[in-house]
Amino acid sequence: MAQRDEEGRNKPLYMISVAAELTGMHPQTLRVYEQKGLVNPGRSRGNTRLYSQADIDRLALIGRLTDEGINLAGVVRILDMREHEEEMEREIDELRTRVRELEDQVREFKTRERITALAKYDGGTPESVMHGLLGGKVEE
Repeated sequence: MAQRDEEGRNKPLYMISVAAELTGMHPQTLRVYEQKGLVNPGRSRGNTRLYSQADIDRLALIGRLTDEGINLAGVVRILDMREHEEEMEREIDELRTRVRELEDQVREFKTRERITALAKYDGGTPESVMHGLLGGKVEE
């Protein structure tokens, strides 16, 4: 679901006039920001700039930063650090998920090991040992 939300945020929807109105910036400012690589709007078949919601949010952040007196070089650095942080957070989430999976596997292996240690081994299959532990009969 999060991926679908992210895809929706990145869908090019707004023409430059709408993007300018939404951000409170002049269309020429948006063109300059694109030229400097601060934003990269999509393009329609007719080569019209189309801004996504993610672009609008990014432009709003750029506007706040420049309003605070940060020059464009500083804005570029802040945006780069922010993207790097988001990438690291995604990686950490993936690693946490993998650690949970491995912990579950270890727990399962330890449980099997304890059960096996309690069971008498008569040369049968692990399934027959389990059925014996559970008081059931082995189906053959």
